[in-house]
Order: sequence, then structure tokens, then C-alpha cells
Amino acid sequence: MEKKRVVVGMSGGVDSSLTAALLKEQGYDVIGVTMRLADESRDFEENDRGCCSLSAVADARRVCEIIGIPHYVMDFKELFREKVIDDFLANYAKGWTPNPCIACNRYVKFEGLFARAMELGASYVATGHYARIEQDAAGRWLLKKGLDEKKDQAYALYHLNQHSLAHFLMPLGVYTKVETRAMAERLGLPVARKPDSQEICFVPRDDYKAYLKEKNPACLQPGDIVDLSGHVLGHHAGVPLYTVGQRKGLGIAAAHPLYVVRLDTAHRQVVVGSAGDVFASGLIAGDMNWIAIDNLQEPLHVMAKIRYGKKEGAACVSPLAEGRVRVDFAEPQRAVTPGQSVVFYDGDTVVGGGIIEQPLH
Repeated sequence: MEKKRVVVGMSGGVDSSLTAALLKEQGYDVIGVTMRLADESRDFEENDRGCCSLSAVADARRVCEIIGIPHYVMDFKELFREKVIDDFLANYAKGWTPNPCIACNRYVKFEGLFARAMELGASYVATGHYARIEQDAAGRWLLKKGLDEKKDQAYALYHLNQHSLAHFLMPLGVYTKVETRAMAERLGLPVARKPDSQEICFVPRDDYKAYLKEKNPACLQPGDIVDLSGHVLGHHAGVPLYTVGQRKGLGIAAAHPLYVVRLDTAHRQVVVGSAGDVFASGLIAGDMNWIAIDNLQEPLHVMAKIRYGKKEGAACVSPLAEGRVRVDFAEPQRAVTPGQSVVFYDGDTVVGGGIIEQPLH
């Protein structure tokens, strides 16, 4: 029986490379696709480790040759600019701190690539994410954490829905990163020891402040640094150059450490306070997506994560008007940041998530 066709999004790293190799071993008709995302990539060093670099395309092509599958480079630059770069700049301009990798997963990899894959006659799209997709007894598709706690990426995938989950494969979710590299070495993949990319792929040298100054200088208007009572303590060169919880780089002499508590773009103010002022008892979130449930009808007790790499905390999420939710934490959480995502869990299952709009102190 002929195995179904699967398109693998290949970034040139070990994870996506092994994903393609494993699926080929399992008998799938595999096609490797590297997405060309940002024009800025041509200005990077050729040996840059970002997923948009020239070396990433070369590495992906070499892996495809070794495992014997076709490789294509597809142009997603227009979609990426609209949904990721423009969104990144707009969010910083309004004093939010966005997560462009989540936007890229949502609009480019899990919508754009999926549509192109269907045009190629594929039944599935596969990625190298460390997360698991399962189906429960009632037929509902579930997104679950990867078994490697240090590499789990389910947080960044909370926007997946029942349709997309039915057509995606994530074979690395049951492995650890150590196992992934070992398998890649056994298969003779040249990227087996390639370091992971940690940077924002379209921001040169991971310097988002320089990127804002170049791409959207109008959002950087000087203003005041004030305390919670409104007293002016200093001055700044632009609200978007700061983030909630920041301590260093404020340029203020004070008797005790000061931290950014909130950003007020309307008044061009960076509001600072003590360490305790950075904690929030809850938050309001919008742009919600639910996976484990159809919709939130009543308060639900969950574990909530407010930033990738941060530990989960017990919380109660309650429905509000217009699809928004209120989240009340069992214990106050530090640096609840507008623009970041809050994701809800029931054990290792992702219940859903959304974009943080404001902390509740």
C-alpha cells in the first residue's frame, strides 16, 4: 500500500532533518521544503545559524540529497513580512513585547506551508517541533507537551486547531534532544551536531533595538521615566526600547533597584517601581484559541505559562465578553508582559491560549 505524501518544513537544523529522515524510513513519500522568509537574510553572515540564512538552505538541500528526497525552496517573504515582521514592529510601537516565533508558526508554517503542501498533493505537513499530537477516545485531536521537558515546544503551538492537528506530524515529541542528535549521527546526517538557533531569524545580531531604530524610527519618541506616583526620575529615547521586568539599562540612580512595571505609550512614559511591583495577580488575554475544549463557558482551573521557558503556575481562567478571558493566579507571577502568550495546560495537554493584553495588579 502506497504511503501518504508528507511535506517537511526543513530549516537546515538537526530537528527538521531528522524528522524528514524518520518519516522516509517509515515509508512516507517525503518532500523537503525550506521556506525563504526574510529579505534581511541576504545581509547576514553566510554561516549564520538562523533559520533564514544561506547556510540553512544549503544544509537542508544536502540532507535531502543524503536521505534521497526532493528538496524545494519556497518563497514566503510577502506572507512573512505581513504576518510576522509588520506585526513585530506594530506591537513594539504600542508598547507590547511580541513573540515573532509564535506568529511565524501560526501564519507561515501552519497556514502558509500547509496550503502549499496541499497543492503538492500532500496529506500531511511535518515539523521538528518537540510536541506530541494525539487523538482521544471521542475523536478530538490533542496537543501535548514533548517528553523532553527542556525542549518542549507545545507552548509555541497553542494556536493549532482540530483541522490542522489532523494533518500535522511531529515525530520528535517522543524523543529527547540527546536522542535526536544520536539518531541523526547514526543516520549520517551532517547537521547532527549543528548548534540550535536561538535568535530572531530576521533581526541581525539579535539586536531588536537597532532593528526598531532602522525599520520604525517613528515609534521611538523620547519621554519620561516615572515612578508609580508619576514623579519624573529620568528620561528615555523611546518606550519600545524597554520591557516589563527590566532592571538594567534604566540610567537612574536610586536608593533601591528599580524595575520596569509597565509601558505607557500614550503618555510616552516608562513606569518603574520596586521588585514587588513587577508581580501581577492576574491578566486579561485575547485572540484566544482552544484545543482541548470547544470554547470556555465557565471558570476553569488550569496551569498557566506566561512566557516560553517560564514555569507554569496554578490559575483560574474565566470567560469575558468578546472572547477574552481573565486569568487569576494562585500566586502572583513576575513580569506579566503584554504581547506575550499565556498558554493553559491540564497535565501535559494544552487546553488553549491567547495573547496577554494587560496584567492585573
